[in-house]
Amino acid sequence: MRVDQATRLKGLEQEHARLKRLVADLSLDNSILKEVAAGNF
Repeated sequence: MRVDQATRLKGLEQEHARLKRLVADLSLDNSILKEVAAGNF
């Protein structure tokens, strides 16, 4: 693997981790909002 490919891979891995955290946060927010909307708070 060339240096530029390794650098790109590292960047993509970091972006992937960031997006996974974002999805987890949004899923939690969505779950909380559904609970509130259902009156289960």
